This record gives sequence, C-alpha cells and structure tokens, in this order.
Amino acid sequence: MSQILPLLATVFDLLLVVVGFGLIIVIHELGHFVAARWAGIRVFAFAVGFGPAVASYRKGMGWRRGSSEADYRATLADRGLTVHDAAPGDISPTEYRLNWLPFGGYVKMLGQEDANPNATSHAADSYQNCHPAKRLVVISAGVVANVVLAAFIFMFVFMVGLQTEPPRLGLVATDGPAAAALPVDPTVIEAGLRPGDTVLEIGGREARSFNDIMLASAMAQPGRAIDVMVERRGYEQPLAFEVMPRTSPATGLQEIGIAPAQSNEVFDDAGDREGFDRVMTMLGLEGVPPAARLVSAQIGDAVPQDVEDAGLLTTVFAESQGKPVTESPQTHLLGCFPVLAVGPLDESARGFELGLREGDVFIRLGSLEYPSITDGSDEIRRHAGKDIPIAVIRGGETIEFSASVSRAGQVGFIPEQTLDQALLARPSSVEGLVQPAIDRAGLTVVSIAGVPVSTFAEIRSALLDATAEAASQDSAASVEFSVRLPGGEPGTTAVQQRTLELAPEQVATLHDLGFAPPIGLMSAFKPAEFTLRADGPIDSVRVGLAETHRVMLMTYVTFARLFQGSVKVEHLKGPVGIAHLGTRVADRGLIWLLFFMALISVNLAVVNFLPIPIVDGGQFLFILFEWVRGKPVPEAVQSVATIAGLLLIGAAFLIVSFIDIRNVVSGL
Repeated sequence: MSQILPLLATVFDLLLVVVGFGLIIVIHELGHFVAARWAGIRVFAFAVGFGPAVASYRKGMGWRRGSSEADYRATLADRGLTVHDAAPGDISPTEYRLNWLPFGGYVKMLGQEDANPNATSHAADSYQNCHPAKRLVVISAGVVANVVLAAFIFMFVFMVGLQTEPPRLGLVATDGPAAAALPVDPTVIEAGLRPGDTVLEIGGREARSFNDIMLASAMAQPGRAIDVMVERRGYEQPLAFEVMPRTSPATGLQEIGIAPAQSNEVFDDAGDREGFDRVMTMLGLEGVPPAARLVSAQIGDAVPQDVEDAGLLTTVFAESQGKPVTESPQTHLLGCFPVLAVGPLDESARGFELGLREGDVFIRLGSLEYPSITDGSDEIRRHAGKDIPIAVIRGGETIEFSASVSRAGQVGFIPEQTLDQALLARPSSVEGLVQPAIDRAGLTVVSIAGVPVSTFAEIRSALLDATAEAASQDSAASVEFSVRLPGGEPGTTAVQQRTLELAPEQVATLHDLGFAPPIGLMSAFKPAEFTLRADGPIDSVRVGLAETHRVMLMTYVTFARLFQGSVKVEHLKGPVGIAHLGTRVADRGLIWLLFFMALISVNLAVVNFLPIPIVDGGQFLFILFEWVRGKPVPEAVQSVATIAGLLLIGAAFLIVSFIDIRNVVSGL
C-alpha cells in the first residue's frame, strides 16, 4: 500500500497536468473562435477534445448525444442546400462539441484548414473572403488569448501568494563565478558574493525569487558579465558586482556557482521515522527530532553563533580557497580530499538494485583507486551507457562487482564524502597542503604532530595548532604526521611517518580558510522559503503583467541562446518532458500548478507565433503578404511551405520527445 499511494498521487498529478494543458489549448482555440465570429466568418465547429463527439449543441437543433452534423447536412439537403451555401436562418451552422478525448480542442471555419491550403471557399462568409486585416486579428487571437490567460493566472497567483525560495544566497562555491564577482567600486567592498547576500537585481531586472537568479544566469549573453546588485548585512547601501557566468558541467547551462539559502528547520520524517533517525545519525545529528529548529552553532571553543538567519549557518569543516580539480565545487582541505562514498540509499533506488549499499566507500571505481567525489563522478560519466567495475569497503570487507551506467551518466545513488574518516583520496592536480607528502591513494591519517586524528575536521584543527606559531611569524612550517597504508587495520604496524614542508603562503592560506557547511549536513535542513505576494489587488495586476512580459521575453531569449550555443536542444521540453515536470510541480500544490500552467500558456503563445507556415505565425505572414501584394500567396507555395513546416515541427517533436523519454527513463 505504501508504494501504491505515491503511484496514485503521481497519476492524479499527471492527469491534472494533461487536463490543464488541454484547457490552455481550448482557450487558444476560443480566441480564434470569438475573433472569427466577430469577423463574420462562418464557423462549423468549436470542439473541446478530439475524436468522436460525446455530446453536442447546435442552435435550432438543441442538445444531442453524439454529433448533430449528419442531421444538419440532411436538413440542408432536404432544402436543396450544401454546407457551402448561405446558412439557413433558423439553424446555426456552428456545432459546439464535447469529444471523447478532452485534451485540447479545435475550431473549424469555412475555407480554412492549416494543413490543407487548398481547402478554400468562395462563399461570402468564408475565411478567404474576409478582409486581410480581420483575418490577421483572427489568426492572432489564439496567441492573444493565451497571453491574456497567463496574465490573469499570474495576477491570481501573486494575489494569493506563491511559496518559493527567496533571492538569498546559501552556498557560494569557493571556485565559482559568484565567489570571484568583481565589485563595481572596489574601494567599498572586496570581491565576491557571500552566503546571506540578498540579490536585489540581476541582469538589470528585479530578482523576486531565487529562480529569477538562476534564469538570468542561464540566459545571460555568452561571454559577457552580468550586473548583480545585492543587499548585505552591515552595509546601508546596496552593493554592485559584475559576475561572469560559466557553463555548468552538470547541467550544461550557464550558472554562477550558488545554491539557495537553507532554513534553520530540520526536515520532518515524512512518515518514516526510522529512516529519518538513521540519516540524522549519519550526519552527526543523532537525537535531533523532526522539524527541530537550529538556533546556534559552535566551532570548537569559539563563541556560539546565532544562525536564525539561514544564510549564516556554520559548521566545523573548511573548504579550500585554492584552485579546484574541475569546475565542480568539492569540499577539500587544500588538496587533501575525502573519498567518494554512498549516501542515503533507498531499496527502490537504481544503485541499490545494482549492488550498492548506504555507507559503501569506493576503493576502486573504473580505473581510479580511492576516487574523490569529483573524480569519481567524472569517471562514472565517462562510462555512460557502459558497465563500470566497482570495489567498495563494506563492514570491513571488500566487495567487488560491475554496475551498468545509464546513458545520462548515472549509477543511481547520492554521493557522499568520507568526512567522518581521515581517509585520503587519490592525489589530485591541485597544488595543496597535504598533497606533497602523498604518493598513493587510500592513506589514512593517524596523527598530526603527535595528535591523534580520525576525521577531516580533526586534521584541520591539528594542522592549525601545529602551525600557529609559523602563522603568527609569517614563516614556513614543518609538520610531522603519520599515515596508515591502504588495507592496514587500526592498531597494526603498517604505519609510516611523513613530513609536511609548508611554505609561508601555504600556512597563511590554511589559517585564512573560512567555514562552510558540508553538503551532507545541509541536507538535514529545509530550503528557506517565503511567500511571494503582490501588495494588494492593484499591485497584483502590475506584477501579473510584468511576469507575463518577462516570461515572453525569456522564451524568445531561449531561442536566441539556442542558436548561440549556451542553451542546448536537450534543455528543451516536449510534451513528455512538460508532463513529467508538471507532475513534480503539482506536488508543490495548486498555486504552483497554476503558475506552471501560466508559463506553459505564454510559451504556447510564443511558439505559435513563430514564422513557421503550419503555425499561426506563418499564417500571419501569408496574410500580411496577401494584404500588401493584393493577392494570396500561390497555393503551390503555401503547400510546399506547409509540408516544410510539418516536417520541421515533426522533427522537433521527435527529437525533444526522444530526449524527454531518455531523461525520464534514466531518472527512474
């Protein structure tokens, strides 16, 4: 039953998304219908859904089970008329239909079929005999209806309030663009955005939520810095920076190396108290109950710090300010890396089915021994679509097996780091603190300057104590430490003595390290959220219109970035991807689902008005050409253009659907 209920919830969410998407299409067609009636064009049908009719209504004939079309044609035939003759005054030519597949809809006008330019009529109230100016209104009305619908939904959403992440920075990757942001006025502030900064503007636009920051970064002009205005505690005036986005190796989109702020509230148990307690124990928070609030944190003997502000969460582990191995940020101590391990792993996870277990430590992954989280992730991606040999330490035993890597480059587990051990990963290319004394992977640091250590935090504390005098004198330091060789058990004699020779700048860097919460620890806390709401009904109109304009602009920018290469085809979503994403959005509640539908409505409007013959934008150009030239575009040209448009739309549909299905399957 515990597995059936989530499945039923997902099916229900999917049904909501499909019905919502269908209603958006119905509104689009309703725009065409209303405009056609205004223009005096004869409309044969306004249908909700596709396929055979469930029920229909026609003025003069009333309600019918099924369609009234056959009876209507028979009545016309009895009077010696056809559907192309003038419509009789006592029976409406328009049938309102509810079809069996209620996912979308259509309008059927006399003399107008998008896929058949030859379907013309010379009747006085046909589409062809309508003035081009009115036809431009008719063909544009669907797009206008979608834009108006989106604006009204946005107005409602922001009047009620949207629960979302605030535009406040949480983690700022020490190797990322945000950490290297250049101040516009360096005499006021040093370089770099910081955790806790609230972004007021980015790229010249107001940042109302964290999503606005991510979107502005992804859609920034490639190779050009973006302006960021932030509010920072301790400064009365906003601070201006310039940030150069980079391409994320994980998503392929531009980003600036930030994460949303976390709250100080622990997640609840979601009905699985046993699993919750197991995860909290693993994170070093044993005994912390669900929904508890963190109010202070202490670093060693330091004064406890108030952490009610989620942007100021602190912990005992330091991140290096040095150059990283790759563009992916990773916790390390100036080149001394922990080893990749398996985080919380549910039995339904793909990695569990392949043989991994929570707490496994990788001693071999592909061609790497004792990989770090970054090197290990890169190695897995290199084996995309292939098998990868794996050896892990589990309960003191070595377990070896082979696992298949998905085409997306995933095995199916949450990566963790051995922060609770003093185990060192394979030497990296980073010029760091411990690396000069490391000649092989899998060493376990036993002591530093005679002080026993068992975790990475203890390594740092012992190094700080051993180099305190050298740091005060800005001099070099020599530190004795011991390591246990790979495979050596605690208490054995397989221990070697090593010496670290540290230059003055290395000592200074060690003592300049700031504190940042490990990703694992931060996973215990809920993301920070706030209610994004307009200041009253009048302001909701302003906000709704502004959001509609912003989404329209960003949709066009997306196409521009697609041609420039900063947005890839795999980032686009087709019907499958929209449905999959919609089910995840629906989990956040009705308001989020409405917000998502408004986004879809705007995107549908933009795509429909592209200059492609088969969609409204292409038809608009044909009519405009006819109005200027004085006669229609030749039917042969229209036919060829229509076929080309169909092929283009069909190819795009197949490509994005293939990518969507691949992404959904690889994520299972």
